[in-house]
Amino acid sequence: MTEMIRRSAAAQAAALAAGEASSEELTGAHLDRITAVDGDLNAFLHVNSDEALTVARDVDSRRAAGEKLHPLAGVPIAVKDIVVTEGQPTTAGSKMLEGWIPPYDATLVTKLRTAGLPMLGKTNMDEFAMGSSTESSAYGPTRNPWDRDRIPGGSGGGSAAAVGAYEAPLAIGTDTGGSIRQPGAVTGTVGVKPTYGSISRYGLIAMASSLDQAGPVTRTVEDSAMLHELIAGHDRHDSTSLTDPVGAFTQAARAKDVKGLRVGVIEELEGEGFAPEVRARFTESLAQLERAGAEIVRVSCPNFTYALGAYYLIMPSEASSNLAKFDGMRFGLRVVPEDHPTAENVMKATRGAGFGDEVKRRILLGTYALSAGYYDAYYGSAQKVRTLVQRDFTSAFAQVDVLASPTAPTVAFRLGEQVDDPTAMYMNDIATIPANLAGVPGISLPSGLAEDGLPAGIQFLARARADERLYRVGGALEALLEDSWGGPLLAQAPELTGGAN
Repeated sequence: MTEMIRRSAAAQAAALAAGEASSEELTGAHLDRITAVDGDLNAFLHVNSDEALTVARDVDSRRAAGEKLHPLAGVPIAVKDIVVTEGQPTTAGSKMLEGWIPPYDATLVTKLRTAGLPMLGKTNMDEFAMGSSTESSAYGPTRNPWDRDRIPGGSGGGSAAAVGAYEAPLAIGTDTGGSIRQPGAVTGTVGVKPTYGSISRYGLIAMASSLDQAGPVTRTVEDSAMLHELIAGHDRHDSTSLTDPVGAFTQAARAKDVKGLRVGVIEELEGEGFAPEVRARFTESLAQLERAGAEIVRVSCPNFTYALGAYYLIMPSEASSNLAKFDGMRFGLRVVPEDHPTAENVMKATRGAGFGDEVKRRILLGTYALSAGYYDAYYGSAQKVRTLVQRDFTSAFAQVDVLASPTAPTVAFRLGEQVDDPTAMYMNDIATIPANLAGVPGISLPSGLAEDGLPAGIQFLARARADERLYRVGGALEALLEDSWGGPLLAQAPELTGGAN
């Protein structure tokens, strides 16, 4: 099964349907892979072996009985630990929720269970999704499969590392300011941030409610399309859920045709601050699209310059409100001081012990921005900038079908390199944040190897509700690049066997 787990999820699904392997064998092989390499990577916070194998056996029995199953039935999946799962721990990477077992499933988890995807476990993440490197997890950092001394991106570095290291063929991530796409770029995987509201947020532990969005983490564009179709759709439990029908994403990914597609290059997201080799891989990818019949157009989105500043006022403000419920009174951690154990002192002690430095930093920033006398100057002004960013997108999409930029300004940096420099850490999301402010969809896929033989990523953005365009351009470019590379980029990654690179 060593060769089988290196196949795409679509290929694994086809093998199961053809009887080449059983889901129990496939799931067991992935669990063996986790046992072999995850002690080194720390991609998983909880491994759910018994339940995963039970689901796999059930799928095998139903398939043998001739039951019509979902195309991905029996293909294992990993889930970011910010998504609640009944009967499995959900910590959001924080000591605040250590040991918490949710009494219900998130809507997207319900869909995964109904379709028969064995859940391998919960993946590591920056605490409450606050970070760009998975170093702020209370349970230790995740390491990049390409180089264990480097970060796998964040906040969803665990999901990206698990997929990149062949521990799981599919994973779920969440993207508030780039936390699916940026990890994808630095691990050589594919990450998709769907249109805001197209996948239910019910059962996601909220960080910033107007920005958070769950989405697929995979090794191919087709795999992302198939998973996206499975978890998308209206949910009455989520007041922000769209009622639009689910698009034909898989069909779009398989079309591999970009003739006549207008691709806009965002001038504000390719210059200063972007590493030369990252820009070079981006330029080469655009050239591939142009040779395949796409039209490359330069566009300006001047207000993107202010998106990072606006985001780091809006997001902490919403986070400070959402995290107020973690007070030691209702659920999760409770710390009772020996002297004067009043409600106020319990709250202080609990939040002081339960939250890490980055969470505290953002709560303080958000509370300040929302305070009397500063609301209009900070939070209100940031929302006005958000409107300007949305208008930039509207103007750009009047000229082109999709927008393009490098996903992240650099390749994966070394563990600890930016821990003491929050501003430098925040800059990693400079290209991904505008999409979250506007609610538009985005995809990141590998664009090639840059500095030190590490992967870089290219990002495409489309107007809201036009996710199919991302799969059309992403599927086509992936095929073009893999032809030039002689196979998937991950095939060039250092081999991980046991604890050795």
